[in-house]
Formats: sequence, C-alpha cells, structure tokens
Amino acid sequence: MKQLNTIQSALFLIGGVLMVIGAGCFVFMFAQQIVCWIFLVGALLFAAMQVNQAYEGHNPTIKRLKKIMTFADIFFVLAGLLMVDSANMWLKDYFADTITYFNVVYNKWVLLLLAAAILEMYSMHRIASELKKDAVEDEADSEEQDEADSEEQADAPATDRQ
Repeated sequence: MKQLNTIQSALFLIGGVLMVIGAGCFVFMFAQQIVCWIFLVGALLFAAMQVNQAYEGHNPTIKRLKKIMTFADIFFVLAGLLMVDSANMWLKDYFADTITYFNVVYNKWVLLLLAAAILEMYSMHRIASELKKDAVEDEADSEEQDEADSEEQADAPATDRQ
C-alpha cells in the first residue's frame, strides 16, 4: 500500500475525528444545523485521503478490498449528505407528502453510516492480514532465491576447475 505523507495522514486523521464529532453531536441533538456540516467535511476529507492511498501490488484480493473501501467511502459521503438533509429538510419539497419524505429520506443517514462502518472495518482488517501474508510469502521467496544464488556461486568454482 502506498503510504500517505505527513500532511495527508493529518488530513485523514482530522477527517475521522470530524466524522466522530459530527455524528456524536448530531445524535445527541447538539447544534444539528452546524455539526451535520462538520460530519460532511470530515467524511469528504476521510474519503479523499483513503482513495488517495493506492495499492500498487498485484494481489487481486487486496484490489477487491480496496474497491470495497471506496464503496464504503461513498457511503460515508452519502451519509453526510443525508445528515445535512435531515437537519435542513431540503428534499422535503420534492416528495408528494411529508409522510413519504419521512419514510424514504429522513434520518436514513444512520443506515448508510452503519453499512459504511461495517464495510470499512471488514476491508481494513482483511487488507492488513493480506499484506502480512504477502510479506511472509515475499520473505520466504527471497530466502529461497538467496539460497539458490549462494548454491550457484558455490558450484561455479567447482565446475570451472573441471
């Protein structure tokens, strides 16, 4: 995995903290008009930095897990947008009646946030285990290659003498 530089790591961390603060304050009904935007900004920072962290290897499992992570990032941003709508009810005018709006849109950000968090945790832990497995396999392959090279070097002078 490509490592983020110091600024990107700080933005990634700030985005995560803003998401936690925004969701926590929104749930406890503390300044919902403001904290919904804090969550959305945090989700955008978090998603942008995570998408920026590319996988440069050839393992198809890790590539699939990175796609799942990107899908989770999209869910985080959509949860932020729905949170903003839950605080301001901007989409209410586009529905035939208020009951339909409440059934379809209002406070559905919670479902997207839950799905995104589950996908994020699953893919994060699976990527970590796959990277460890790849590191162990690469180490074993390099040791075998070193042994083969040393055997070739040991055999080379013996064949030259004959």
